[in-house]
Amino acid sequence: MPALLFKLRNVPDDEADEIRELLTLKHIDFYETNAGNWGISMPGIWVHDEQDLQRGKTLINEYQKERAVNMRRQYEERRAQGKEPGLWAAIAKRPLISVLVFAFCAFIVYVMISPIVRMVQFQP
Repeated sequence: MPALLFKLRNVPDDEADEIRELLTLKHIDFYETNAGNWGISMPGIWVHDEQDLQRGKTLINEYQKERAVNMRRQYEERRAQGKEPGLWAAIAKRPLISVLVFAFCAFIVYVMISPIVRMVQFQP
């Protein structure tokens, strides 16, 4: 009976390609489903055999641990070299959006706090 091995929703293309390559190298027979025309179906990698499911999950778990370590190391290297943009770079890149987000947050805080302030002012 087919079983879902790996969900592909919100997975970067390079990671999905590497997982496909890993499964092919380890001779695990799999097939893929996509999200469909409207994007509501489950995109994923499926296997037919229960034994392939367990082997595949083990391989993918090891791969993802290794990938997490590598991605973290690359991020730290970029940050140490000053190539990783920070908060101010993000604000400078999109100033109008940043101002609108800040204004919206301030509005939400105002709406949450104003009833309490009014209640405290009218207490005798």
